[in-house]
Amino acid sequence: MTHTPALEVSHLVRTFRRPDGRVVTAVDNVSFTLEHDETLGLVGESGCGKSTLARTLMQLPPPTSGSVMISGQDLASLSPSARRELRRKLQMVFQDPISSLNPRRRIADVVAEPLAIWGNGNAEKNRTRIADTLAEVGFDPEVVWSRRPHEMSGGQCQRVAIARALMLEPTVMVLDEPVSALDVSVQAQILNLLLDIKSRRSLSMIFISHDLAVIRNICDRVAVMYLGKIVEIGRTEDVYRNPQHPYTQALLGSVLAPGQKLPDEEVLSGDLPSLLNPPSGCRFRTRCTRATERCASEPPQLRASEEAHLAACHHPLGFADIERRQSV
Repeated sequence: MTHTPALEVSHLVRTFRRPDGRVVTAVDNVSFTLEHDETLGLVGESGCGKSTLARTLMQLPPPTSGSVMISGQDLASLSPSARRELRRKLQMVFQDPISSLNPRRRIADVVAEPLAIWGNGNAEKNRTRIADTLAEVGFDPEVVWSRRPHEMSGGQCQRVAIARALMLEPTVMVLDEPVSALDVSVQAQILNLLLDIKSRRSLSMIFISHDLAVIRNICDRVAVMYLGKIVEIGRTEDVYRNPQHPYTQALLGSVLAPGQKLPDEEVLSGDLPSLLNPPSGCRFRTRCTRATERCASEPPQLRASEEAHLAACHHPLGFADIERRQSV
């Protein structure tokens, strides 16, 4: 029997044309799979293309080239009606919980909106289903039914956004920094909620975050993005304990433990290069201490350093490098 992942992304590219005619490639030849009941973390600096990748998966906007396959079906190859039907299986929760909700609508109507769009009736017609979903994300439906978003906290609004995403019973959820705008205590509540929902509904998730501790705690695998490309991907503990790409090492080195002093030298120097004029060869070479002439002339490809652990680097880190870094 052929194995079919929950989501398969192949050679995905998303470009944007500026008013001056120049083209920006925000997502460049990205490929990965998401298994059933798996959570894949996506990390990287601001501007590396994480959110653009998430929106491209949702076809908002559609990719310039490449394919997005849900349960073995390529969205681009389907008719508009079939594509619309399949997209029900792929839902997204956005970063800002308040601005993603219509401030003029009742919470019940916000949660019912996906059903209304599909012609399945309004909030009153689907009262039981909406109440069950609101209860699933931790609400008393009778209390919040007629409230509006401005009457709720940021964490409560994010629960509403999660409930709305669940209404069409997706198989894959894309979560774009879903806890970054929330207080730390509320973050923990939302993360525990997501883990419970994933287990209960057998969901697959793509979780985008700047918080490496969050990624480590909830993700089965992690992919590291730099300037539109995935530079390392593997099981979370493998990547954290034995990073192969210098950029991954720099990201992990920037996280301070409680009581730890600030490093004497910058962990990662320089700014992210412009996507209008990315460096030749390896895009990280302008900030990498291991760069050679080969890095300037030949783009590195993702290669396996060990089982299910891939890195795009001509001079990947070894265990000696990791032990040296941990001893400093």
